[in-house]
Amino acid sequence: MSYSSMLNPRGLKILASNYLHDVDLSRIDKAWEVVTKVHSGKLHFSGESYLIHLLEVASTLASMHLDLDTVLAGLLHGVLKEGVAIEEIEREFGADVALIVAGSTKINKVQYSSKLVSHAENTRKMLLAIAADIRVLLVKLIDRLQDMFMLDLVDRQTQLEIARETMDLYAPLASRLGIDWLKRELEDHSFKYLHPEEYADLTLKLESSLEERQSYVDEVIAILHKKLNESEITPTRIIGRPKHVYSIYKKLIAQNIPLERVYDKVAFRIIVNSVKECYESLGTIHANWSPVPGRIKDFISVPKSNNYQSMHTTVVGPREHFIEIQIRTEDMDRIAQEGVAAHWAYKEGQKASDRDAKLFRDLKKLVKSLQEVEDPREFLESVRGELYDPDVYALTPAGDVKEFPQGSCPIDFAYSIHTEVGDHCVGAKVNGRLVQLKYELQSGDIIEIITSPTQTPRRGWLNLVKTSRAKARIRSWLRRDDKEKAFKLGKEICEREMKVYNMTLKKMIKSGHIRLLLKQLRCNSLDDMLVKVGSGAITVQTLIRALQPPELVSDHEAQATEMSPEQLAATLLQRQHAAREEGRSGISIDGVEGMLMKISQCCSPVPGDPIVGFITQGRGVSIHKQDCSNLKTTDPHRWIDVSWAGLEDKHYKASVHIKSENRRGIFADISTAISTDNANIVDLAGHTTAEDTADLHITMEVRDLNHLQLILQHLRQMDDIISVRRV
Repeated sequence: MSYSSMLNPRGLKILASNYLHDVDLSRIDKAWEVVTKVHSGKLHFSGESYLIHLLEVASTLASMHLDLDTVLAGLLHGVLKEGVAIEEIEREFGADVALIVAGSTKINKVQYSSKLVSHAENTRKMLLAIAADIRVLLVKLIDRLQDMFMLDLVDRQTQLEIARETMDLYAPLASRLGIDWLKRELEDHSFKYLHPEEYADLTLKLESSLEERQSYVDEVIAILHKKLNESEITPTRIIGRPKHVYSIYKKLIAQNIPLERVYDKVAFRIIVNSVKECYESLGTIHANWSPVPGRIKDFISVPKSNNYQSMHTTVVGPREHFIEIQIRTEDMDRIAQEGVAAHWAYKEGQKASDRDAKLFRDLKKLVKSLQEVEDPREFLESVRGELYDPDVYALTPAGDVKEFPQGSCPIDFAYSIHTEVGDHCVGAKVNGRLVQLKYELQSGDIIEIITSPTQTPRRGWLNLVKTSRAKARIRSWLRRDDKEKAFKLGKEICEREMKVYNMTLKKMIKSGHIRLLLKQLRCNSLDDMLVKVGSGAITVQTLIRALQPPELVSDHEAQATEMSPEQLAATLLQRQHAAREEGRSGISIDGVEGMLMKISQCCSPVPGDPIVGFITQGRGVSIHKQDCSNLKTTDPHRWIDVSWAGLEDKHYKASVHIKSENRRGIFADISTAISTDNANIVDLAGHTTAEDTADLHITMEVRDLNHLQLILQHLRQMDDIISVRRV
């Protein structure tokens, strides 16, 4: 008899029968027949039978008192990868089980271009399935927890990949569901593999101080009982629970302190009979121990989005140690530990509570917002950013609570309400007074957003906002705006170049020649071509070559054949160098790659100068300093946000005016000073004045603004120099 044949689901059925009364549990036997047939002889990566892993997943789900469909999905979650058809699952076990099993199965039949894309698409698929049925997430979380228990048995690279994904994705999702014990388990196991040395050191130190810590816990619990009884409050329980290892580690990193200075290594929890006693207990504690300012949080009157309710305070306890105390009722404690599973919405005939319904709506809203992000890297960053543990709880004027990470600003708040509100946000009132958009939200703030139909997102907003939702919305708007500008610019360029050949876009479309042009330029549509021309993906030279008549191209080819090999090589090198220089402006436009750009000669900006792009009539984008007088006379609607980028080994022209005493050798001294600072003079003009001074106008090549300012400083320090200013 094989080992796998000795396995059976008897223990699982006993667990399920403890709470699933009057439910047909023979479906568990039917599911077991399917998995033994499919997975018999298969091994989990830990080396044990895969059937054991399936039994542990299903049993953990049953221990959480989840409905039978979820338990069955826990047993069956690996069968699709082994070739079982989803239709068969639906026929044998119902549509709900089939949906959960499909949602918790990774995409493995599609070949993606990279591991990043594969990871992003599998995450996207899972989030979509979660939006359809939250039980998909419960199965995935317990499956991942069982995997984490066995992570010692895989190679180091696999450990890191699984632990990082667990810390970034699964632990925060467990927190979203309010399942505290699961979140702590996932975080501690991830921490163990991500930072093994820190984990081992911290665990050892905590174990060595266990006896001393337990003695302190017993002392505090005795005092709490005594003080509460004196106030005629009889708690049902007082618990001193050691904080989990990862939460202590985060405190060490955040506060940059040694373990010896983390006094609140234990969280005390007082369980009382009513909400009234929660507030009375808080008063008693504060009457005996000094509260730490800013550490009192009332999650009873304002629950977290995952339905968590509790009163938190930190006080200076016996021997001047900080003590964190949580006060809640039995029902609150059960929800804090079990989260959404505490009053499961899918139990037979049971409807979701209002709070659970809100939680599911929030998760669906989260998934919907993430679906709009197409770039794989940006998508994964957005997922991590959205699944933060909130630090700030701000309110709308109507009293709705919004949660944010530390450092969030009114723009984050505006986008949490609606994309349109965020796009047109011009200001905010906080607690009735006007504040700047860079104001950092504080817990308890009442925020009123002020909008204007003429306002649009600014690129600088990306440096202010903290939530991924706001960043994604801003980037999306900027990309659309950049695409529109590129389309407009591309149309102008194409019309200008086509005039040379007595042609217009309308004529090319009417004659059908546009299809040949699109094919030659490898574009999917006319709009695609115009955007690529405007963005610089198709250079003007490439467009001209595509527009040239065949006989003209033949003439160029004939000229090339008449050249000597040396002349032809020199010509090709010259063209390649010109093409490279054209694409090396050192300036980028977010969302638009390689747009045709040139540095304006009227103000000659250098890296470090605040700059603005101006869309010219058919000649790309000219780059000006923000305070350029010529720019101020142009149409602001043709301005575009630009920034310096990719500046390695690049030099930019800058002009200076120098006034000095007229003495022999002054030109040579100035040239030497500029050369000493590693700048190259490309143009120099000068004359003497009636006052017997020398006026010099020098154009030089510098790396950036700091380089230029260093040169100006050294010139001003020279003898005989009267004034130096940038032109």
